Amino acid sequence: MRITKLETFLVKPRWLFLRMHTDEGLVGLGEPILEGRALTVAQAVAELEPYLIGKDSTQVVHHWQAMYKHAFYRGGPILTSALSGVEQAMWDLTGKSLGIPVYKLMGGPLRNRIKVYGRCEGDTPEEAERSAREQAAKGFVALKTGIGGPRPARVVESPAFVENVAERFAAMRAGAGKEVDIAIDFHGAVSPQTSALLIKALEPFQPLFIEEPVQCQNVDVLADLARRTHVPIATGERLYTKWGFREVLEKRAASILQPDISHCGGIFEGRLIAGMAETYYAAIAPHCPLGPVALAACLQVDAAIPNFLAQEHVTLGEGYLKVPFQLVDGYLPLPEVPGLGIELDDDALADKIGHAWRNPERYHPDDGTAVDW
Repeated sequence: MRITKLETFLVKPRWLFLRMHTDEGLVGLGEPILEGRALTVAQAVAELEPYLIGKDSTQVVHHWQAMYKHAFYRGGPILTSALSGVEQAMWDLTGKSLGIPVYKLMGGPLRNRIKVYGRCEGDTPEEAERSAREQAAKGFVALKTGIGGPRPARVVESPAFVENVAERFAAMRAGAGKEVDIAIDFHGAVSPQTSALLIKALEPFQPLFIEEPVQCQNVDVLADLARRTHVPIATGERLYTKWGFREVLEKRAASILQPDISHCGGIFEGRLIAGMAETYYAAIAPHCPLGPVALAACLQVDAAIPNFLAQEHVTLGEGYLKVPFQLVDGYLPLPEVPGLGIELDDDALADKIGHAWRNPERYHPDDGTAVDW
Protein backbone atom coordinates (compact mmCIF):
# COMPACT_ATOMS: atom_id res chain seq x y z
CA MET A 1 0.00 0.00 0.00
CA ARG A 2 1.73 3.14 -1.25
CA ILE A 3 1.07 6.73 -0.24
CA THR A 4 -0.07 8.85 -3.19
CA LYS A 5 -1.08 12.22 -1.74
CA LEU A 6 -1.36 14.24 1.47
CA GLU A 7 -4.29 16.61 1.83
CA THR A 8 -4.65 19.09 4.71
CA PHE A 9 -7.63 21.35 5.34
CA LEU A 10 -8.55 23.87 8.02
CA VAL A 11 -11.60 23.00 10.12
CA LYS A 12 -13.44 25.33 12.49
CA PRO A 13 -12.99 26.33 15.21
CA ARG A 14 -9.16 26.09 15.05
CA TRP A 15 -8.15 22.66 13.76
CA LEU A 16 -6.23 21.16 10.86
CA PHE A 17 -7.17 17.74 9.49
CA LEU A 18 -5.09 15.50 7.24
CA ARG A 19 -6.17 12.92 4.69
CA MET A 20 -3.44 10.53 3.53
CA HIS A 21 -4.39 8.84 0.24
CA THR A 22 -3.04 5.50 -1.03
CA ASP A 23 -2.94 3.53 -4.27
CA GLU A 24 -5.33 0.97 -2.76
CA GLY A 25 -8.05 3.53 -2.17
CA LEU A 26 -7.78 3.56 1.62
CA VAL A 27 -7.56 7.00 3.24
CA GLY A 28 -5.87 7.62 6.58
CA LEU A 29 -6.82 10.46 8.94
CA GLY A 30 -4.60 12.58 11.17
CA GLU A 31 -4.74 15.89 13.03
CA PRO A 32 -1.41 17.71 12.61
CA ILE A 33 -2.15 20.97 14.38
CA LEU A 34 -0.52 23.54 16.60
CA GLU A 35 -3.06 25.96 18.01
CA GLY A 36 -2.65 29.35 16.34
CA ARG A 37 -0.13 28.01 13.82
CA ALA A 38 -2.37 25.91 11.59
CA LEU A 39 -1.05 27.30 8.29
CA THR A 40 2.54 26.87 9.42
CA VAL A 41 1.95 23.23 10.33
CA ALA A 42 0.12 22.66 7.03
CA GLN A 43 3.22 23.85 5.20
CA ALA A 44 5.41 21.60 7.36
CA VAL A 45 3.21 18.65 6.35
CA ALA A 46 3.56 19.64 2.70
CA GLU A 47 7.34 19.58 3.13
CA LEU A 48 7.10 15.96 4.36
CA GLU A 49 5.06 14.91 1.33
CA PRO A 50 7.98 14.41 -1.12
CA TYR A 51 9.54 11.87 1.25
CA LEU A 52 6.25 10.02 1.82
CA ILE A 53 4.95 9.74 -1.75
CA GLY A 54 5.43 6.19 -3.01
CA LYS A 55 6.34 4.84 0.42
CA ASP A 56 4.67 1.86 2.12
CA SER A 57 2.32 3.45 4.65
CA THR A 58 2.56 0.48 7.03
CA GLN A 59 6.25 1.12 7.85
CA VAL A 60 5.13 3.68 10.40
CA VAL A 61 8.06 3.69 12.83
CA HIS A 62 10.68 3.55 10.05
CA HIS A 63 9.16 6.60 8.35
CA TRP A 64 8.90 8.42 11.68
CA GLN A 65 12.58 7.84 12.36
CA ALA A 66 13.56 8.91 8.86
CA MET A 67 11.52 12.13 8.89
CA TYR A 68 12.68 12.99 12.40
CA LYS A 69 16.38 12.32 11.85
CA HIS A 70 16.70 13.63 8.32
CA ALA A 71 15.27 17.00 9.32
CA PHE A 72 18.61 17.70 11.09
CA TYR A 73 16.81 20.29 13.26
CA ARG A 74 14.81 18.03 15.54
CA GLY A 75 11.80 18.42 17.75
CA GLY A 76 9.94 21.61 18.52
CA PRO A 77 6.23 22.35 18.29
CA ILE A 78 5.92 22.87 14.52
CA LEU A 79 7.93 19.96 13.13
CA THR A 80 6.73 17.49 15.76
CA SER A 81 3.08 18.46 15.35
CA ALA A 82 3.35 17.90 11.60
CA LEU A 83 5.06 14.58 12.22
CA SER A 84 2.38 13.60 14.75
CA GLY A 85 -0.51 14.04 12.36
CA VAL A 86 1.28 12.20 9.56
CA GLU A 87 2.07 9.34 11.95
CA GLN A 88 -1.57 9.12 13.08
CA ALA A 89 -2.69 8.80 9.45
CA MET A 90 -0.20 6.00 8.80
CA TRP A 91 -1.44 4.06 11.83
CA ASP A 92 -5.03 4.63 10.67
CA LEU A 93 -4.12 3.15 7.27
CA THR A 94 -2.28 0.22 8.83
CA GLY A 95 -5.21 -0.66 11.09
CA LYS A 96 -7.70 -0.32 8.26
CA SER A 97 -5.62 -2.53 5.96
CA LEU A 98 -5.51 -5.27 8.62
CA GLY A 99 -9.09 -4.80 9.80
CA ILE A 100 -8.19 -4.05 13.44
CA PRO A 101 -8.07 -1.00 15.76
CA VAL A 102 -4.66 0.61 16.20
CA TYR A 103 -4.46 -0.36 19.87
CA LYS A 104 -4.40 -4.02 18.85
CA LEU A 105 -1.20 -3.29 16.94
CA MET A 106 0.36 -2.17 20.24
CA GLY A 107 -0.39 -5.33 22.22
CA GLY A 108 -4.14 -5.13 22.59
CA PRO A 109 -6.37 -3.31 25.08
CA LEU A 110 -5.65 -3.10 28.80
CA ARG A 111 -9.14 -1.76 29.61
CA ASN A 112 -12.63 -1.98 28.18
CA ARG A 113 -13.57 1.70 28.46
CA ILE A 114 -11.82 5.08 28.59
CA LYS A 115 -12.38 7.58 31.41
CA VAL A 116 -12.80 11.16 30.17
CA TYR A 117 -13.14 14.38 32.08
CA GLY A 118 -15.49 17.29 31.50
CA ARG A 119 -14.88 20.99 32.00
CA CYS A 120 -16.10 23.04 34.94
CA GLU A 121 -16.39 26.82 34.71
CA GLY A 122 -17.77 29.82 36.55
CA ASP A 123 -16.24 33.07 37.76
CA THR A 124 -18.02 33.10 41.12
CA PRO A 125 -18.36 30.31 43.69
CA GLU A 126 -22.07 30.15 42.91
CA GLU A 127 -21.48 29.75 39.18
CA ALA A 128 -18.71 27.23 39.82
CA GLU A 129 -20.90 25.09 42.07
CA ARG A 130 -23.71 25.10 39.52
CA SER A 131 -21.34 24.15 36.70
CA ALA A 132 -19.85 21.26 38.69
CA ARG A 133 -23.29 19.97 39.63
CA GLU A 134 -24.42 20.10 35.99
CA GLN A 135 -21.35 18.28 34.73
CA ALA A 136 -21.72 15.57 37.37
CA ALA A 137 -25.38 15.19 36.37
CA LYS A 138 -24.24 14.53 32.78
CA GLY A 139 -22.38 11.50 34.08
CA PHE A 140 -18.83 12.83 34.30
CA VAL A 141 -16.84 11.26 37.10
CA ALA A 142 -13.90 13.62 36.52
CA LEU A 143 -13.74 17.34 35.81
CA LYS A 144 -11.12 20.00 35.17
CA THR A 145 -11.17 23.73 35.78
CA GLY A 146 -8.85 26.74 35.73
CA ILE A 147 -7.97 29.07 38.55
CA GLY A 148 -10.56 31.62 37.39
CA GLY A 149 -10.49 35.08 38.88
CA PRO A 150 -11.23 38.56 37.56
CA ARG A 151 -7.66 39.13 36.32
CA PRO A 152 -4.38 37.32 35.63
CA ALA A 153 -2.34 36.35 38.67
CA ARG A 154 0.38 38.71 39.85
CA VAL A 155 3.93 37.63 40.67
CA VAL A 156 3.02 37.58 44.38
CA GLU A 157 -0.68 37.49 45.01
CA SER A 158 -2.88 39.01 47.67
CA PRO A 159 -4.73 36.95 50.28
CA ALA A 160 -8.00 37.97 48.59
CA PHE A 161 -6.96 36.46 45.24
CA VAL A 162 -5.74 33.22 46.82
CA GLU A 163 -8.89 32.89 48.92
CA ASN A 164 -11.07 33.50 45.86
CA VAL A 165 -9.41 30.65 43.96
CA ALA A 166 -9.78 28.31 46.93
CA GLU A 167 -13.43 29.29 47.54
CA ARG A 168 -14.28 28.73 43.89
CA PHE A 169 -12.67 25.28 43.93
CA ALA A 170 -14.39 24.44 47.23
CA ALA A 171 -17.71 25.34 45.62
CA MET A 172 -16.99 22.95 42.75
CA ARG A 173 -16.18 20.22 45.23
CA ALA A 174 -19.48 20.88 46.98
CA GLY A 175 -21.38 20.84 43.70
CA ALA A 176 -19.82 17.68 42.28
CA GLY A 177 -19.35 15.77 45.52
CA LYS A 178 -16.32 14.02 46.93
CA GLU A 179 -16.53 11.02 44.60
CA VAL A 180 -15.91 13.14 41.49
CA ASP A 181 -12.29 13.92 40.60
CA ILE A 182 -11.58 17.60 39.95
CA ALA A 183 -8.28 18.73 38.46
CA ILE A 184 -7.15 22.36 38.18
CA ASP A 185 -5.04 23.87 35.40
CA PHE A 186 -2.76 26.84 36.11
CA HIS A 187 -1.91 26.83 32.36
CA GLY A 188 1.72 27.72 33.01
CA ALA A 189 0.55 31.29 33.53
CA VAL A 190 1.31 31.65 37.25
CA SER A 191 4.60 32.65 38.85
CA PRO A 192 6.42 30.18 41.13
CA GLN A 193 5.76 32.47 44.10
CA THR A 194 2.00 32.66 43.60
CA SER A 195 1.73 29.04 42.48
CA ALA A 196 3.12 27.89 45.83
CA LEU A 197 0.50 29.97 47.66
CA LEU A 198 -2.34 28.62 45.52
CA ILE A 199 -1.28 24.99 45.87
CA LYS A 200 -1.22 25.27 49.65
CA ALA A 201 -4.69 26.83 49.68
CA LEU A 202 -6.10 24.11 47.40
CA GLU A 203 -4.63 21.14 49.27
CA PRO A 204 -7.59 20.68 51.69
CA PHE A 205 -9.89 20.01 48.71
CA GLN A 206 -7.61 17.32 47.20
CA PRO A 207 -7.48 18.17 43.49
CA LEU A 208 -6.96 15.22 41.17
CA PHE A 209 -3.87 17.06 39.96
CA ILE A 210 -2.50 20.56 39.49
CA GLU A 211 -1.60 21.10 35.85
CA GLU A 212 1.30 23.28 34.72
CA PRO A 213 1.57 25.24 37.98
CA VAL A 214 4.45 27.12 36.30
CA GLN A 215 5.95 27.21 32.83
CA CYS A 216 6.89 23.64 31.94
CA GLN A 217 10.32 24.64 30.63
CA ASN A 218 11.39 25.38 34.21
CA VAL A 219 11.72 21.77 35.31
CA ASP A 220 13.68 22.57 38.47
CA VAL A 221 10.89 24.83 39.75
CA LEU A 222 8.31 22.16 38.92
CA ALA A 223 10.35 19.67 40.89
CA ASP A 224 10.59 22.07 43.83
CA LEU A 225 6.81 22.56 43.89
CA ALA A 226 6.21 18.82 43.56
CA ARG A 227 8.32 18.16 46.67
CA ARG A 228 6.38 20.75 48.69
CA THR A 229 2.92 19.24 48.21
CA HIS A 230 1.13 15.91 48.31
CA VAL A 231 -1.13 16.96 45.41
CA PRO A 232 0.05 15.39 42.12
CA ILE A 233 1.69 17.77 39.64
CA ALA A 234 0.89 17.32 35.95
CA THR A 235 2.67 18.64 32.86
CA GLY A 236 3.53 17.70 29.31
CA GLU A 237 1.26 19.38 26.77
CA ARG A 238 4.17 21.55 25.58
CA LEU A 239 6.81 18.82 25.59
CA TYR A 240 7.83 17.01 22.43
CA THR A 241 9.01 13.43 21.93
CA LYS A 242 10.38 11.04 24.51
CA TRP A 243 13.45 13.20 24.90
CA GLY A 244 11.35 16.15 26.07
CA PHE A 245 9.86 14.10 28.92
CA ARG A 246 13.08 12.55 30.17
CA GLU A 247 14.18 15.44 32.41
CA VAL A 248 10.71 15.76 34.00
CA LEU A 249 10.81 12.11 35.01
CA GLU A 250 14.41 12.08 36.15
CA LYS A 251 13.90 15.12 38.39
CA ARG A 252 10.52 13.86 39.69
CA ALA A 253 9.03 17.16 38.56
CA ALA A 254 5.61 15.62 37.84
CA SER A 255 3.86 12.35 38.59
CA ILE A 256 1.24 12.79 35.87
CA LEU A 257 2.39 13.32 32.28
CA GLN A 258 0.16 14.87 29.63
CA PRO A 259 1.62 14.22 26.19
CA ASP A 260 -0.48 15.63 23.38
CA ILE A 261 -0.72 12.94 20.70
CA SER A 262 -0.97 15.67 18.02
CA HIS A 263 2.15 17.44 19.32
CA CYS A 264 4.43 14.92 21.04
CA GLY A 265 5.24 12.80 17.99
CA GLY A 266 2.11 10.74 17.54
CA ILE A 267 0.57 7.50 18.76
CA PHE A 268 3.64 5.30 19.08
CA GLU A 269 5.69 8.10 20.62
CA GLY A 270 2.91 8.53 23.17
CA ARG A 271 3.16 4.82 23.93
CA LEU A 272 6.91 5.11 24.45
CA ILE A 273 6.46 8.11 26.77
CA ALA A 274 3.93 6.08 28.77
CA GLY A 275 6.47 3.26 29.06
CA MET A 276 9.09 5.66 30.38
CA ALA A 277 6.57 7.07 32.85
CA GLU A 278 5.64 3.60 34.06
CA THR A 279 9.19 3.02 35.27
CA TYR A 280 8.77 6.09 37.52
CA TYR A 281 5.24 5.08 38.64
CA ALA A 282 3.88 8.14 36.84
CA ALA A 283 0.44 8.23 35.22
CA ILE A 284 -0.64 9.44 31.77
CA ALA A 285 -3.51 11.88 31.12
CA PRO A 286 -3.20 12.85 27.44
CA HIS A 287 -3.76 16.48 26.56
CA CYS A 288 -6.41 17.02 23.87
CA PRO A 289 -8.18 20.39 23.51
CA LEU A 290 -8.39 19.56 19.80
CA GLY A 291 -10.70 17.90 17.30
CA PRO A 292 -12.21 14.43 17.02
CA VAL A 293 -9.36 12.99 14.95
CA ALA A 294 -6.89 13.89 17.69
CA LEU A 295 -9.25 12.40 20.28
CA ALA A 296 -9.50 9.18 18.28
CA ALA A 297 -5.70 8.95 18.24
CA CYS A 298 -5.58 9.53 22.00
CA LEU A 299 -8.08 6.74 22.65
CA GLN A 300 -5.83 4.24 20.87
CA VAL A 301 -3.00 5.14 23.26
CA ASP A 302 -5.32 5.18 26.29
CA ALA A 303 -6.46 1.65 25.54
CA ALA A 304 -2.95 0.25 25.20
CA ILE A 305 -1.09 1.64 28.25
CA PRO A 306 -1.18 0.35 31.84
CA ASN A 307 -0.75 3.74 33.53
CA PHE A 308 -3.64 5.67 31.96
CA LEU A 309 -5.45 8.14 34.25
CA ALA A 310 -8.04 10.14 32.29
CA GLN A 311 -8.56 11.67 28.87
CA GLU A 312 -9.16 15.33 28.07
CA HIS A 313 -11.60 16.27 25.29
CA VAL A 314 -13.57 19.25 24.01
CA THR A 315 -15.69 17.46 21.40
CA LEU A 316 -17.14 14.00 20.91
CA GLY A 317 -17.33 14.61 17.18
CA GLU A 318 -20.92 15.79 16.75
CA GLY A 319 -21.09 17.64 13.44
CA TYR A 320 -17.72 16.24 12.37
CA LEU A 321 -17.94 12.43 12.46
CA LYS A 322 -20.48 10.12 10.87
CA VAL A 323 -20.62 8.24 14.16
CA PRO A 324 -19.67 10.52 17.09
CA PHE A 325 -18.27 9.09 20.30
CA GLN A 326 -20.86 8.32 22.98
CA LEU A 327 -20.32 9.11 26.65
CA VAL A 328 -21.59 6.38 28.98
CA ASP A 329 -21.36 7.03 32.74
CA GLY A 330 -18.29 9.24 32.33
CA TYR A 331 -16.48 6.82 30.02
CA LEU A 332 -16.12 6.22 26.30
CA PRO A 333 -16.54 2.62 25.13
CA LEU A 334 -13.42 1.03 23.69
CA PRO A 335 -13.29 1.73 19.92
CA GLU A 336 -13.79 -1.42 17.86
CA VAL A 337 -13.74 -0.09 14.27
CA PRO A 338 -10.42 -0.65 12.38
CA GLY A 339 -7.74 2.03 12.34
CA LEU A 340 -8.55 5.10 14.40
CA GLY A 341 -12.18 3.99 14.30
CA ILE A 342 -13.69 7.16 12.83
CA GLU A 343 -15.06 8.47 9.54
CA LEU A 344 -15.46 12.16 8.74
CA ASP A 345 -18.92 13.42 7.81
CA ASP A 346 -18.16 15.52 4.72
CA ASP A 347 -21.70 16.90 4.52
CA ALA A 348 -21.60 18.12 8.11
CA LEU A 349 -18.08 19.52 7.59
CA ALA A 350 -19.08 21.58 4.55
CA ASP A 351 -19.85 24.73 6.56
CA LYS A 352 -16.86 24.27 8.88
CA ILE A 353 -14.02 24.44 6.37
CA GLY A 354 -11.54 27.26 6.91
CA HIS A 355 -10.70 29.43 9.89
CA ALA A 356 -8.37 32.23 10.94
CA TRP A 357 -8.09 31.41 14.65
CA ARG A 358 -5.35 33.26 16.53
CA ASN A 359 -3.92 32.82 20.01
CA PRO A 360 -5.42 35.24 22.55
CA GLU A 361 -3.52 38.41 23.38
CA ARG A 362 -3.53 39.09 27.11
CA TYR A 363 -2.15 42.11 28.95
CA HIS A 364 -2.17 42.65 32.69
CA PRO A 365 -4.68 45.31 33.76
CA ASP A 366 -2.26 46.64 36.40
CA ASP A 367 0.36 47.93 33.96
CA GLY A 368 -0.29 46.59 30.45
CA THR A 369 2.50 44.02 30.37
CA ALA A 370 2.04 40.95 28.19
CA VAL A 371 1.06 37.87 30.18
CA ASP A 372 0.62 34.17 29.47
CA TRP A 373 -2.83 32.92 28.59
